[in-house]
Amino acid sequence: MSTGKPRIAALLAAAVLTTGLTACAPSAPTGPGGGASSDAAGQLTGTVTVFAAASLKASFSALADDFEAKNSGATVALSFAGSSDLATQITQGAPADVFASADPRNMAKLADAGLLDGAATNFATNHLQIAVPPSNPAAIASLADLARPGVKVVVCAGQVPCGAATDAVEKAAGVTLAPVSEESSVTDVLGKVASGEADAGLVYVTDVKGSGGKVKGIPFPEAGEAVNTYPIATVGPSRNKELAAAFIAMVTGSEGRKTLADAGFGAP
Repeated sequence: MSTGKPRIAALLAAAVLTTGLTACAPSAPTGPGGGASSDAAGQLTGTVTVFAAASLKASFSALADDFEAKNSGATVALSFAGSSDLATQITQGAPADVFASADPRNMAKLADAGLLDGAATNFATNHLQIAVPPSNPAAIASLADLARPGVKVVVCAGQVPCGAATDAVEKAAGVTLAPVSEESSVTDVLGKVASGEADAGLVYVTDVKGSGGKVKGIPFPEAGEAVNTYPIATVGPSRNKELAAAFIAMVTGSEGRKTLADAGFGAP
């Protein structure tokens, strides 16, 4: 048949054209689990979701900005709350890539549930300080003063790391407090003191330092009996393990240590 050769030639030409177009078309970048990847310049791209203790808000916000500046295609989505609330959210399926807790106890909950990708790394320490309004209307000078009749004291709830630390310093000092409220995060305690709703509250030294003068800090010796250690880890179901590992490396590296030290955190 006279049409056979022209038809074959046409099919071959179409195949060559299709192959050429496919070779020229850019491929969609994919990373571990379809999440993070690296662009042509070696910068990480994608979104990493970080669940962090409320007391880390200022430090982690600064580190996230630096991380995004160094990786223009990357986004750090931050979620701050009490560590116990965050641990509960993750165990219930919240899509976190990184968890930074204000204590090992809440990190252990995720480890026991098989929800961590490897061991957690300790990256900072913190301790309590008494926060009072700048004018200190109740004339608070010691932990024992918080137990005086009529003094309105606010503390963290017992399941929150700052609440567990409060219980420890009470026992160490032989003082029993009668708080007017127990809050789910240390930032809530700070807010009530700063607004004048409370005469005093037990918060972290970093919260006082980061308050911008809204509260005055009063150190007390019993605080050394309850030093909080902060661990950080990749959450096992994370789809963005490359980004998670990179963010954790920044937190635990020299840049993170400086940022945390500037905020008043101690070394792990």
